[in-house]
Amino acid sequence: MKWFIIGAVVLLIALIAAAKMRNRGNEGAVTVTTEKAIVKTITQMVTATGKVQPEVEVKISPEVAGEIIELPVKEGNVVKKGDLLAKIKPDFYQAQYEQQEANLVAAKAMAVQNKAQLLKAQEDFKRAEDLYAKNLISDSDFTAARTQLEVAQANYDNALAQIRRTEGSLNQAADQLSKTTIYAPMDGTVSSLTSEAGERVVATGQFTGTEMMRIADLANMELRVKVNENDIVNVKIGDRATIAIDAYPGRKFTGTVKEIGSSAATTGSGGAAQGNQNVSDEVTNFLVKIKIAENDVRLRPGMSATADIETQTVENALAVPIQSVTVRAEGGLTSDEFQQKMAKEAQEKSGNALEAKDERAEARRNRDRLQRVVFVKTGDTVKMVPVETGIADMTHIEVKSGVKEGDEVVSGSYAAISRRLKDGMKVQLEKPKKAEEKK
Repeated sequence: MKWFIIGAVVLLIALIAAAKMRNRGNEGAVTVTTEKAIVKTITQMVTATGKVQPEVEVKISPEVAGEIIELPVKEGNVVKKGDLLAKIKPDFYQAQYEQQEANLVAAKAMAVQNKAQLLKAQEDFKRAEDLYAKNLISDSDFTAARTQLEVAQANYDNALAQIRRTEGSLNQAADQLSKTTIYAPMDGTVSSLTSEAGERVVATGQFTGTEMMRIADLANMELRVKVNENDIVNVKIGDRATIAIDAYPGRKFTGTVKEIGSSAATTGSGGAAQGNQNVSDEVTNFLVKIKIAENDVRLRPGMSATADIETQTVENALAVPIQSVTVRAEGGLTSDEFQQKMAKEAQEKSGNALEAKDERAEARRNRDRLQRVVFVKTGDTVKMVPVETGIADMTHIEVKSGVKEGDEVVSGSYAAISRRLKDGMKVQLEKPKKAEEKK
């Protein structure tokens, strides 16, 4: 028992000493996590949110004003092209039509009268012409006969013009009267109904009137999303998209980009009120329309959705975790260290705060001198390796040069990768959480 106790104490002392030696050896080492470079297919995605809308939606507005006396449809009704949608009280337009119809009858009667006068004037002038040739009437009588003929001809021409004018007014009155009855311009569904029977609507022939309803083709829907200006350069017509609609959780819809906005839609906080002072706060987006392939479920206009647009795919790409790639300047300096160095050198060089400020701005522009790098673990140290990167997906980024498959690259922590790690620095792997919990 005595020797057993002595042996246990000696073993405990040895374990304590070994632990201290191990900890001493790890002093100054940065704790990191690593992952191996792998070969995989990378699909670059552009994510945007928007609303589901019909591909074709027609706003129904009257071209004549008045009271709605008949409205046989309700919101959600399916209609066919030519179906009655609404009727506006036609009394006023009926009276106008009848008035123009009467004016046309009067104009035609006037034309008949003027034609008879013209015929009489022609006969009188012919008789006067014969008598004048025989010197049986004076010059003034002959001139008067000719004048009467010209006046009669002008009156008849004016009567014919009046008939055409009245016919035009009659056609216009008939057209307005016909527009008191509104028919469906297409097959579809009443997606919105904003008027009721008994209400008065306002309209003119030149301007859009009161919107009464909307007819939409709900069998063909599209998603309209806003894509940031930095991502729109990667999106093209025909790109495939995966769509998640909030109303159908757990289901993925497919779609195809069919239209890309040519002009940007700029939004911002206070930009319109304060002029150019808030230009930098504005967000520039482009409208992208994505045709939804599935039509086995009923999608309603205005549903919220998110689209992942597949803009580019590279197969058999060498990839590392996105967080493994960072930037370093000459001498392994981080981005912040590089800017501080440039600003300090500028201030020491100029001695002028204003000039130093300009130099600091120049330092920010010199970020192009930064290069992308990863840290490859070799033994218990890391090596900083410059890399050329390509496209990226949600987790990995393509590496075109600098590393090879199977290389163990540092993937965490963010602070270690972005600020602490240097070329040749000693590192130790982070202990698994399960082991720490057991300990």
